[in-house]
Amino acid sequence: MGEIQLPRRLFLWSMSVIYMFAFASLYIQIPGLYGNEGILPARWLMRYTGKPMLEQLKDSPTLLWLGPMLGLDTQQGMELICLLGTLLAFGAMVLEPMRDSLIFFCLWALYLSLYQVGQVFLYFQWDSLLLEVGFLTILVAPLNLFRWKQGLKHHDGITFWLLRWLLFRLMFASGVVKLTSRCPTWWGLTALTYHYETQCIPTPLAWYAHQAPVWFQKLSVVGTYVIEIAVPFLFFLPIRSMRILSFYLQVLLQICILLTGNYNFFNLLTIALCFSLLDDEHIHVWHGQCKKKKSKSFTYHEFNQWLKMITGPTIWIGVLSLTWEIVTAMFKCACVRGFFWKLWSTVQWAIFASAAAGMFAISLVPYTFIEYDANSKIWPGIKRVYDDVDRFQLVNSYGLFRRMTGVGGRPEVVLEGSFDKETWTEIEFMYKPGNVSGPPPVVAPHQPRLDWQMWFAALGPQAHSPWFTGLVHRLLQGKKDVISLIQTDESQYPFSQNPPVFIRAQLYKYWFIDDVSQTKQWWRRQFIEEFYPTVFLGDPNLEALLSQHGLKDKGPAKRSTEAFVPATLKCIREHVGPLTGPQVLLSLFVTGLAICVLKGLFGRAPRASKPKPAVAENKTRKAKDVPVAAEKKDHGKKKDVSGSTNEEKEITEEKPMDSEKSTKRRK
Repeated sequence: MGEIQLPRRLFLWSMSVIYMFAFASLYIQIPGLYGNEGILPARWLMRYTGKPMLEQLKDSPTLLWLGPMLGLDTQQGMELICLLGTLLAFGAMVLEPMRDSLIFFCLWALYLSLYQVGQVFLYFQWDSLLLEVGFLTILVAPLNLFRWKQGLKHHDGITFWLLRWLLFRLMFASGVVKLTSRCPTWWGLTALTYHYETQCIPTPLAWYAHQAPVWFQKLSVVGTYVIEIAVPFLFFLPIRSMRILSFYLQVLLQICILLTGNYNFFNLLTIALCFSLLDDEHIHVWHGQCKKKKSKSFTYHEFNQWLKMITGPTIWIGVLSLTWEIVTAMFKCACVRGFFWKLWSTVQWAIFASAAAGMFAISLVPYTFIEYDANSKIWPGIKRVYDDVDRFQLVNSYGLFRRMTGVGGRPEVVLEGSFDKETWTEIEFMYKPGNVSGPPPVVAPHQPRLDWQMWFAALGPQAHSPWFTGLVHRLLQGKKDVISLIQTDESQYPFSQNPPVFIRAQLYKYWFIDDVSQTKQWWRRQFIEEFYPTVFLGDPNLEALLSQHGLKDKGPAKRSTEAFVPATLKCIREHVGPLTGPQVLLSLFVTGLAICVLKGLFGRAPRASKPKPAVAENKTRKAKDVPVAAEKKDHGKKKDVSGSTNEEKEITEEKPMDSEKSTKRRK
């Protein structure tokens, strides 16, 4: 592996942007999801039992325990954490010195604090992935916040390798679980004929991808298997061209997913991990300026035998690759001049090599979940350590798109409200499919978490989604914070003046229309069954469900004081409230990108204007030459015309030589 300074800088910048997206996206939705009158109020989880602060932090590691010291309730504490995370991430995006280990530790701790009380709306694989990548970023980032120059340490190759190992676990497991699930669509190569219309929030391009012929969809599934199962082994090859090829194949897959589905920051996070496959030489190439079809069939049992055979060697490949990075870094430390600096480099190497080996060891526990026999052979001591650190989400297991849902049509829950129980009006969401004439939106990297949970709720009975009762209850009460999750523009919400008296939910099946140009519709749908019975405030059935799921109001929330911090949070919320998530994220990203571009442009200007001192120096030398010539004339030393002409030539030839020397000095 060559020098990694540029890929590391690119990765740290990407992580700053992703953190900014994650915090800002969640901030928009906090009142409706976790507020005092939200669907799942976070204050119900923050029960002060009188234990010492350190013990509370150990049981539930979240900074929200410190909220009362600032006069904040739980909702305002979450808002403050999101604002601090957004501000720190934005600063790291535009200022390279802020891409520091301490800053990324703060970002990781802030997001972990939100994750602890996030409940079902934060239990997505990409939230766990962000925490794991965020912790590795602490090890990868330099620890030099107060110095503008970021040097490359000899141990950086070891910590950067951990990103490659995580990328391998993510992609290899995502490919393997598709086959271990025994899903007939993945085994029959027909999964993508359903995927584009049944995913949570498709994009407009998903409709066009859905119209592709079946042979192309099957070939795409084969390509997915190749990229997710076979290509990850190239990550550890010593052949540089193979690693770069694997980088482009992984990025190609993520871009295809990004264009056809709204998966928030997940694809950006995976692409950021792919930067661990590059080196400085290849990124300098940037500055200077196919899928294979398989027809062999095999059974599930044959695949399972292959998985048992290959899981162990993949671990040893990781061991050998990490050992190579550690030994290489050790030799670099041995070559450092000076006893003190050699000792200091060796101490750093020992610390970070031990950290990398520890992270690799505990990551084997979730990685081997894909194969039982390999998991059972893991040393019990490593499993105990994994259990101890599990609450911090340092390592996780992954497996995206395990089974293809919606094979018989995309299930979708449609909420309806009424004043008289006779005339029902559908409640339209901003992002998820509902109105058959509404085109699929583009919302990534924002994640509308309520819309995502509505998609999961449609996959099973209502009893599997207890939070749904909380949503219905808040809509019957007319809580504006929850309504803003459905429609930011109140004029688009049919019950903006008065809340509905009755609410019910129906289950439909949705399919893409074959020809949008003729029907002016994107979807067709069919009624399946009632998803949630008709309820009203005071309904015994509703009260029983609220009590059963622990969703009844547990007394009034403690009102925060009008101190400076709560007042500031309230002011910010009033200004940001009318905006949608994509608008806020796009504004932040464009602003940060503009600042980075301006810094790059004006940062080069002073260097281009430095030739002036050389001109002044030439004038000074010319002025010195004139008195010398005059002095020679005063002494009676006559010169003929040819002699004076030769002297002028010598002076003229001297000027470009001086200019060249000054230019070399500037370089």
